[in-house]
Amino acid sequence: MNRRDLLRTGWKIGGALLGVAAGWTSYEALRPLAGSGSGGRIKLGRPDGVELGAARYVTEGRLWLANADGALFALSQRCPHLGCRVPFCESSGRFECPCHGSVFDIAGEYIAGPSPRGMDRYELTLEEGVLVADLAKLVAGPDRSDHPSPERARGPACVQER
Repeated sequence: MNRRDLLRTGWKIGGALLGVAAGWTSYEALRPLAGSGSGGRIKLGRPDGVELGAARYVTEGRLWLANADGALFALSQRCPHLGCRVPFCESSGRFECPCHGSVFDIAGEYIAGPSPRGMDRYELTLEEGVLVADLAKLVAGPDRSDHPSPERARGPACVQER
């Protein structure tokens, strides 16, 4: 084997390894994570685990479990506007999108901002005293016009207006 054949073979092997690495990286980046809205059912705990007017983040399902005056909601973490992750602001008692300023009440209903509707919700059932969210059943949030005048915020907002 001469030098030219050795280099040609080396380039072919290197190119093949690079192609395999790129394919594997793409697969890992694009495959759905377990419990991330891919259709599974997850247990969220007992209904009394969330205080009135509070929300608890559930990492396994990438959702918020919120208690709005005794009504429980499993809310998607994604903003209906452009899909940013919407955190719950403890001081105001609202969900506030840091990307473009959409604001939602504790039940995920629209208050302000560019969002076309309220936060999307997962079907929530009570099975043997335990709340279960069905990640295969995502329901679009309520329309903007369905929400009556919003209640006042409990305190200062976490996201400053732009």
